[in-house]
Amino acid sequence: MSIVFIIAGLVLLVVGGEFLVRAAIGLSFKLKLSKMIIGLTVVSFATSAPELLVSVQAAMEGFSDISLGNVIGSNIANIGLVLGVTAIIAPLTIDKDFYKFNWPMMMILSILLYFILSSGNEISQIEGAGLLLILVVYLFLLIKRARKSSKTEEVSDEVDDSLAVVSNFKIGIWLLIGAAALYFGSTMLVDGAVELAVKLGVSERVIAVTMIAVGTSVPELAASVIAALKKEKALSLGNLIGSNIFNIASVLGVTALIQPIKVNSTEILSNDIWWMIGFAAVLIPMAFIGKRFEIGRVKGFIILVAYCAFISMAFIN
Repeated sequence: MSIVFIIAGLVLLVVGGEFLVRAAIGLSFKLKLSKMIIGLTVVSFATSAPELLVSVQAAMEGFSDISLGNVIGSNIANIGLVLGVTAIIAPLTIDKDFYKFNWPMMMILSILLYFILSSGNEISQIEGAGLLLILVVYLFLLIKRARKSSKTEEVSDEVDDSLAVVSNFKIGIWLLIGAAALYFGSTMLVDGAVELAVKLGVSERVIAVTMIAVGTSVPELAASVIAALKKEKALSLGNLIGSNIFNIASVLGVTALIQPIKVNSTEILSNDIWWMIGFAAVLIPMAFIGKRFEIGRVKGFIILVAYCAFISMAFIN
């Protein structure tokens, strides 16, 4: 039953996340927000909702390792799995914004998370508020840079114009469906993960950094693979890095404000977070070694093999 709970929970999270994104965009149009603001902020917050609900639910039930493992594992999967697989199908171009702005912010937050966790073995409410403050600064700078560059139209294109004319009633229904699906999905996923961990004789942390993390990355992986196969714009490296930034700053920040997140497994600090920092750090040499400003098939394969090694070692250890 634990596998059934996990699969059902992931399905509900995907469905709930989709409805919440559509409702959030529709509501943003009603509030007369620009498409650029909606694309850079509202969509990013809404797409982080599944990870947020899982982390909050786990922390409230006393399974802090699932809260941390979910975020750390998702950040590793975003680079190792999503980026690796997509690059093997279609090479990815790296723009200057990546290494001048997005990548440094991701590295700062990743290293900061290590120091926060190692200093007191928890993320306190004050530290959670600090992470959210960093997110606000990041979004301010992101919007400022987008207004100055040619990326304004590119960001706006990601927002569905048809949602501008959706009725208030339909937005309300989408919000209810999204909220209900996210709540029940997160509950089922956490309960299933804990039950499976007991049956396999592994920690909740292992299930979180592997199965839950992969599950929450599947929608992004599927969309990127389909786009790559169709020779469309496969994946924005900026969006992927932005997702990692949101996972640390918003998901852990909000969760810690609601319930401080404690480190129960020493492996989170001695192993998992170093893999996360390593996967983030390796993107810079990848950008300049071989064909510059491109992550092609060979680099994608290397990243994917490293991710498989991480998954294997998580269970072996």
